[in-house]
Amino acid sequence: MMQDLVVHGVFIVYAVLMLMTVGLILTWVERKQAAIMSDRIGANRAYLRIPFTQVKLVWWGLFHGLADGLKMLLKEDWKPQSYDRVAYALAPWFAFVPVMAVFAVIPFGGELAPGTFFGWFEGPSEWFGERSYAMQVAPLDAGLLIVFALGGIAVIGAMLAGWSSNNKFSLLGAVRAGSQMISYEVVIGLTVIGLILIYGTVNLVSIVEQQSGLLFGFLPAWGIFVQPFAAILFLVAAQAENQRIPFDLPEAESELIAGYFTEYSAMKMGLFMFAEFIHIAIIAALFTTLFLGGYNLPYMNDAGFLLPGGFEIALPHVLVVILQITTFWVKVFLMCGFLILVRWSLPRFRYDQLLRFAWRFLLPLALINLAVTAIAVWALRGVGS
Repeated sequence: MMQDLVVHGVFIVYAVLMLMTVGLILTWVERKQAAIMSDRIGANRAYLRIPFTQVKLVWWGLFHGLADGLKMLLKEDWKPQSYDRVAYALAPWFAFVPVMAVFAVIPFGGELAPGTFFGWFEGPSEWFGERSYAMQVAPLDAGLLIVFALGGIAVIGAMLAGWSSNNKFSLLGAVRAGSQMISYEVVIGLTVIGLILIYGTVNLVSIVEQQSGLLFGFLPAWGIFVQPFAAILFLVAAQAENQRIPFDLPEAESELIAGYFTEYSAMKMGLFMFAEFIHIAIIAALFTTLFLGGYNLPYMNDAGFLLPGGFEIALPHVLVVILQITTFWVKVFLMCGFLILVRWSLPRFRYDQLLRFAWRFLLPLALINLAVTAIAVWALRGVGS
């Protein structure tokens, strides 16, 4: 139906614009947060001048991200003398597109009823009728499986970039990236299986809906309270999969120049770097969805608030939608700030330490957490029956 096409088209445009905007803002957050932690001022040189005046709009350095983007677009697209042309051109897109596509299955709000949302306009209200839509670009039942499938494709981008560049530093960075991302993907998968056992589904919308209830009559039923140990393991492994300090061995400027994208310049290099910042937002969005109740405020549902004691506060549909979208992005931004804080707080691992940390420390802990979760779920279901 045309209504479905319009709604999902709006969702796609919204998701792309939000991710691009968040990625741009995070480049500024990275600079300013690093400056604050180093007792510096940080980015404050790029500005816009009001025409025919001497007034310069600095805005705390917000224009540095725009300046970087223009620089990437206008720089010469230099290529090495000997390289694989096809793989070299495809690698940045294999790194960038899957990261963007992961957001398609992440719910950024609850149910949207356009006819009710635009109730004050007679035309849209009649055209949409009683239709309602989950605020999600691709409402797929196997949402978590899609996340892992798309996450695995990003490894191909790093490997193609390193191999096709015909550079030993790039190749070494690609080998590091491949082994690191695969190692920590295993840990992430095992931690998420614990949540699947508890919630009984891989549908992200259903997982968020089940987190809208209460534990013990007062505590929000968020995943971080149900699986606190898994939340820590997930966050550590996701940071490693994104190759951020202290896990940035594939890039490691002091060792490998720039890792697997050493031979890239202009916007091709920009795609690799921008994908890294968008990946931060995706990690934060996934953590929010799985462990922080997603778009839900404590005691909130699609009808309003249900407080302890059975006291209800009904809210208009428009206000509920706005609150849910705002709540989701506030949680995501807070998580992004935390991830960047970690990046500027810890020293880099050695490569042998990095892999040992995954296989000898995180993996056994993830297996123990999964075993305990399985036993607890079995025991509780036995008691319930």
